[in-house]
Amino acid sequence: MQFNKIAMNLQARIDLMYRLGIYLKSNEEDWQQAKQQAYYKNGWFTPEFIDLACHKIADNFLSKNLLKQWAAHYHIDDNISPKNVGIVMAGNIPLVGFHDFLSVFIAGHGQTIKLSAKDDILLKHLVRKLYEWEITIQDHISFSEMLKGCDAYIATGSNNTARYFDQYFSKYPNIIRRNRTSVAVLTGNETAGELSKLSDDIHQYFGLGCRNVSKLFVPRGYDFVALIRSFDRYGYFGDHHKYKNNFDYQLSLILLNNIYYMTNSATLLTENEALFSPISHLFFEYYEDVQKIRDRLAGNNDLQCIVDGHSIAFGEAQNPGLFSYADGVDTMQFLLTL
Repeated sequence: MQFNKIAMNLQARIDLMYRLGIYLKSNEEDWQQAKQQAYYKNGWFTPEFIDLACHKIADNFLSKNLLKQWAAHYHIDDNISPKNVGIVMAGNIPLVGFHDFLSVFIAGHGQTIKLSAKDDILLKHLVRKLYEWEITIQDHISFSEMLKGCDAYIATGSNNTARYFDQYFSKYPNIIRRNRTSVAVLTGNETAGELSKLSDDIHQYFGLGCRNVSKLFVPRGYDFVALIRSFDRYGYFGDHHKYKNNFDYQLSLILLNNIYYMTNSATLLTENEALFSPISHLFFEYYEDVQKIRDRLAGNNDLQCIVDGHSIAFGEAQNPGLFSYADGVDTMQFLLTL
């Protein structure tokens, strides 16, 4: 499908996204109702975490200065030949596909979006709001259960679904993303403040994001007491029924298998060489030489973030910016070469 140019020029598109950022942080009644509806449909999308995602998007993506700098970096202008980009979005955390949506819009392409059933309310509401503000957008942003006839595809899913995406979209320009997770490397010299921020990296969105830390690497002899105390801020997870069901199940497996564990009654810690840990469960692994661990982790395709206080600061894993591309693949560069 050949798309006509979006009626707005680049500056108008930036202005509209800035306006959307203000709306994301607003208390307008219809927006509050949409967020409540999203929570009713998906119990993992608590009001706290929906608001957290919205504020991060508004602050880190949708300021005029940040958008202008982003566009200038790629020399985006209004001479692009618009294409129809199909986007398959994940639904693990609220509005997780927003960066792809934003990239396509700022680049000047049209888009057809297939939403996850877990997160099919929030973005639809925001796009309807954009229609109200600029009616011509409805010719360039649409939703569909089936993506056919697109010029290019961006698809995010599990390792299993990625195999199908490879098959379906192989004839077209594409970005296909698979399962990823994040880890943290500790030295034992972290301050209480850093451990508190690390607890955010672990627990925000119930740990369901690819940028959430699911495993720790700690020096042999590491004292876990201060770390576990830092988890207490999220002790209320034990009152969340979906999370509690996972915690009880994981604890049962640990007890049945006679595995040594530590807990603050809401987060389980066990020693395990795997990178991906289940909900409510955090893995750790001892190391003798921190440099060897860093060398081992470098370039690992299963990792989205390595939080170590240097390359990524504690508390910043779930705080991506416009240039924080999933899987390290530059989405905007891809879009500009279509």
